[in-house]
Amino acid sequence: MESLIKKVEESLKNMSPKNAEELEAFRLHLLSRKGLISELFDKFREIPGEEKKKFGAPINQLKKAAEERFRLVKEELEASQEQNIDLGIDASLPLNNLKAGSRHPLKLVLEEMQDIFIRAGFVVEDGPEIEDDWHNFSALNFPPDHPARDMQDTFFINEEFALRTHTSSIQVRVMERGELPIRIIAPGRVYRNEAVSARANCFFHQVEGLYIDKGVSMADMKQMLLYFAQEFFGKDATIRLRPSYFPFTEPSAEMDVSCFLCSGKGCNVCKYTGWLEIMGCGMVDPAVLESCGLDPEVYSGYAFGIGVERIAMLKYDVKDLRTFFENDIRFLSQFRSKG
Repeated sequence: MESLIKKVEESLKNMSPKNAEELEAFRLHLLSRKGLISELFDKFREIPGEEKKKFGAPINQLKKAAEERFRLVKEELEASQEQNIDLGIDASLPLNNLKAGSRHPLKLVLEEMQDIFIRAGFVVEDGPEIEDDWHNFSALNFPPDHPARDMQDTFFINEEFALRTHTSSIQVRVMERGELPIRIIAPGRVYRNEAVSARANCFFHQVEGLYIDKGVSMADMKQMLLYFAQEFFGKDATIRLRPSYFPFTEPSAEMDVSCFLCSGKGCNVCKYTGWLEIMGCGMVDPAVLESCGLDPEVYSGYAFGIGVERIAMLKYDVKDLRTFFENDIRFLSQFRSKG
């Protein structure tokens, strides 16, 4: 028995498998049913009971050592094999010919706009693109027979649901939660049944904002929108508000920013007025606050909506709105990734 144990110890010491064939030979020699360790256990069962205590522990230790050696070598060989898989790539080649990916210009503009409002304390909110009549129209002061509904050509899914015509529906959902004060922006895609042309599309993107608290005034709105204009268009940008009409704000206004292309001197882009129209805005109508469960005697607020495509066309001097959605690589490759 002692001589067989020494034989197994010598084999375990001298065998160092370097490949799969040698590892299999190791297993057959020591760990298989006809291997030396199985032979040891067969001999162990034949020896007298008083000697079993002497040889039991060494035999078990040899078996565990052989199994552990087999496991470690097998893992090393498998790991080495994975590393040596030929991927058809020469890692020594220079990387100069690899082209960085592009970012979509609308995404770049949207992220820049979001960052400006986030720095001012606004929180980004999201909502469904398929909306019910209440959130898309009725809660925003659009009664069923109100002529203002004709302002927005809608894609109806059925009598109850439609593709949202603006992200104001997200503002309604936030107001209904009743968690005040509210300072949110609602970016997203919206849909209107319009003829596709160089200046219009049946879907586009908006960033709408809402701020509701006690004592919010028109002056607060103007200061916030001036901050946005100067952050986005430059510190020299100025704004002006012109009276307008929206069902969900009163008073309402269109906001123009001084043309950053000609510094307000007049060019073909601003039609020689020195101003560019970029958004609609106004104080939230008390009827809207009341519809959403807020007391208009206690709270007031302002809302605004910016068309992302409009801003992107101005920023990148794009003449045709359809260019953003045609997936022309020649156009999109101009907007290189910084990463």
